[in-house]
Amino acid sequence: MASKNKYNTGETVKIKITDELVTINKWHYVQNMKQYSYTVKEHPLTFYFEDEFYCHN
Repeated sequence: MASKNKYNTGETVKIKITDELVTINKWHYVQNMKQYSYTVKEHPLTFYFEDEFYCHN
């Protein structure tokens, strides 16, 4: 099964609220919420959802 996550491990994105540039560390599909969650290298104990990021390019 192909994944449909928007961001991949190692990709650099910005957090919408803080405009902070971060690097995706891991991603995981949360079945009961039907969306992908991500951890970033800069904040390894916090998880984010796709709608909390945007591409910085």
